[in-house]
Amino acid sequence: MSLLIVLFAALMIPLAMARFNITAVPTAIAEIVVGIIIGKTGLSLIGESDSLSMLSGLGVVILIFLSGMEIDFDLFKAKKGDDKSEPSPVKTAVLSFIMILIFSGLIGWGLFITGLFDNIVIATILFSTIALGVVIAALKEKELLSKPYGQTLLLVAVLGEVVPLLALSIYAALTGGDSKQIWLILIIFVVAIILLMRFRGIYHFFERINKTTTQLDIRLAFFIVFTLVTVAETVGAENILGAFLAGIVMKLLSPSEATQEKLTSIGYGFFIPIFFIMTGANLELRSLLQDPQSLILIPLLFVGFIVAKAGLFFVFRKQFQISNALASIFLSATTITLVLPTLEVAVSLDQITHQQAGAFTLAAVLSCIVSPIIFNKLYRPEPEEVHNTSLHIVGLNVLTIPVAQQLSKGWYDIKMVTDDQQNYQTFHNALEDVTLLDDLSEESLAQQGVFDTEVLVLAYRDHEINYQIAKTALAYNVPRIIVRFESHDLENTRYDKLKAQGVELFNTFDVNISLLREMIDSPSTLKMLNDTESGLYEVTVSNRRYTGIALKHMPMIEEITISRIYRYGEFIAPRGDTIIEYGDHLIFTGNKQTVGALRNKLSVRN
Repeated sequence: MSLLIVLFAALMIPLAMARFNITAVPTAIAEIVVGIIIGKTGLSLIGESDSLSMLSGLGVVILIFLSGMEIDFDLFKAKKGDDKSEPSPVKTAVLSFIMILIFSGLIGWGLFITGLFDNIVIATILFSTIALGVVIAALKEKELLSKPYGQTLLLVAVLGEVVPLLALSIYAALTGGDSKQIWLILIIFVVAIILLMRFRGIYHFFERINKTTTQLDIRLAFFIVFTLVTVAETVGAENILGAFLAGIVMKLLSPSEATQEKLTSIGYGFFIPIFFIMTGANLELRSLLQDPQSLILIPLLFVGFIVAKAGLFFVFRKQFQISNALASIFLSATTITLVLPTLEVAVSLDQITHQQAGAFTLAAVLSCIVSPIIFNKLYRPEPEEVHNTSLHIVGLNVLTIPVAQQLSKGWYDIKMVTDDQQNYQTFHNALEDVTLLDDLSEESLAQQGVFDTEVLVLAYRDHEINYQIAKTALAYNVPRIIVRFESHDLENTRYDKLKAQGVELFNTFDVNISLLREMIDSPSTLKMLNDTESGLYEVTVSNRRYTGIALKHMPMIEEITISRIYRYGEFIAPRGDTIIEYGDHLIFTGNKQTVGALRNKLSVRN
């Protein structure tokens, strides 16, 4: 019966929040509050249960596992061609977190000398934690994940989970009497590396197997989770360290969006709500509120969570507006994900009392309620121009000049380069930004910023030139590369290798065949493609604000007509209740004004 009550509460909480339009409070906090109401403090509807304890324990493991999967490792990669004069998000985030550790240690020391809390290490760990999930949700809502401010704040939040988690595992090993075997914690990392290397090669093989009844990707995820959790517990570390490393391993295996969606659904649909509800249910607020010291602790700890992040202001204000530097303090002050398991470990080690753990929990709950609201009030968009897609074209000829002229100037910033003196003299007046290069070496192209673009078109007739530049562009991590390929040598597999790396091939012979076939078979379609007012357009969904919703709820849906959705290599027919997925290519008709606004909404990376 207790389990049934918890599951019913987990079902009703998001429904009630949607019904009353409660958006300022994270769902996890609402679940803790409901747990307080139906638990020991409130109605006492939930009794002790082995099944609930087990499911709650699994909930925290899955929560930490999914937190590990949230890390975007691309943010840590240095890219060729990056502007060295621009501050690195990684360096800024590391410096910011060092400030957080210093402030957290000072607060812990202050609580110690006042006699309110006598464990400086636990206090430092708790105050330095950041709720990565809450930070990601807030940044997504503001469409900041693809911008320097959002990337930097996200990296700070990542460090706010990784560093305290490692510190907690080491502290628990030292305090728990296993200090001589602390080196065994390294075994967890060794096993994680072995799992990563073992399954990296065969993971893509899983994609070719029918997963209707096998769901191999999900089985692999849970195998990795429980392997590393078991190893962690065996060597005397905390199971949440194993769970977090499992999330990192799974992320590095590059699972599909569908796999990540299924894992998130399993976690947040069943296990994690039980954990949060039981956290609230197990709190004994009556005794906590009767304790004078606890009553003093709650507001002090709440302020402590904010003050611990105050150092971010001094780092962030050098790059961002003052209001946004202040906003970063409050968003990073949200903390609940790692606080709860840290408190469980501290209580089990007899390092803090149940009353102190309750005070920290309530302060963390308050931080998740108040801090995101203040962040939304303080944040102001950084001054920047309206973003156009940067398009660089290598090669001036009768193919590329008309294309560049016809592309909408409101959507693209076009730059063209060539080393052909004759073509340059013929075409350089056709566009504003046309550059003549001495040669097409990597140094010349990089010096002109050719690889610093979102779309790179390599359009020389000589496909050997295009091939060599394409290989260089891949090393510079150009997001999209289009290569003109006029060879018909079937034994030439080099372009197949480029295609396998995401390069798009353009062959005029194949295109002409397709156009002639369309003119014969579907003349109206070809007219639609050539229509300058209401043509056929495509936009890729990169903004996660609009994923997981039905097409009928998509912005400006009344002003366009979606004909097809290209997903996972296949075309699907859209319906009003078709759910939009990340990476979907929406093919539709509409006027240019609507198309531009829709592209700005859906294609921004978030």
